[in-house]
Amino acid sequence: MLLGNDVIRENTRRPTIGIIIPAYNEAEAITSVVKAFVPYGHVVVADNGSTDATAARARDAGATVVQEPRRGYGRACLAGMAHLQRQHDCEVVVFVDGDGSDDPTDFPALVRPILEDGADLVIGSRVQGRALPGAMLPQARVGNWLATHLIRLRYGVRFTDLGPFRAIRAGKLWVLGMSDPTFGWTVEMQLRAAAAGLRCTEVSVAYRKRQAGRSKVTGTIYGTVMASAIILQTLGKHMRRPRGSA
Repeated sequence: MLLGNDVIRENTRRPTIGIIIPAYNEAEAITSVVKAFVPYGHVVVADNGSTDATAARARDAGATVVQEPRRGYGRACLAGMAHLQRQHDCEVVVFVDGDGSDDPTDFPALVRPILEDGADLVIGSRVQGRALPGAMLPQARVGNWLATHLIRLRYGVRFTDLGPFRAIRAGKLWVLGMSDPTFGWTVEMQLRAAAAGLRCTEVSVAYRKRQAGRSKVTGTIYGTVMASAIILQTLGKHMRRPRGSA
């Protein structure tokens, strides 16, 4: 098996990869994000009710745009998943943020454990990787530590991050039962994967400051409090379930 970008681009081994980018008012960043990821697979931008030019610019840059007007990160991800299930026979599904904070040069490393090593879920860990100054705020680091520590205590699966840049084997994702409509999406995926006994791993990734605007989650006190509450609620709900149930 070839390494680096050849894992993706070699004609004799070109897996079908779907790339879902949930986006809300990311017009200033979305063009460069889409263009950076289009070479790797079929890019779906799930427009989460944007009031700016996000959808038009994403489409012009080469993405398929699906609309999910009901606000919520998880709802946007579910809309992207539904499109891929209907329209594309994907082997791997990758989730990427639309604000330019995820480094596209990390893409081959993110999917390699699935394509080469039999992993089912790969989390791009900003904690282990190269988070640039100011890119990952203190409240995010604390929340990540708490959530991943609780997952390890409950299921024995070690994560260091709830990072949005992640890859999962498509067949596993379709049956995982994802349902969280908002900020609990990332931790729900990791909880369900751990409970189902999926083969989970992490790779170090870079994390950059968003290209424009302010984070909808950690950029405001309200967003931070709401996200933290939802993540804790999701953790509590799933960790009360019997072992072996996703």
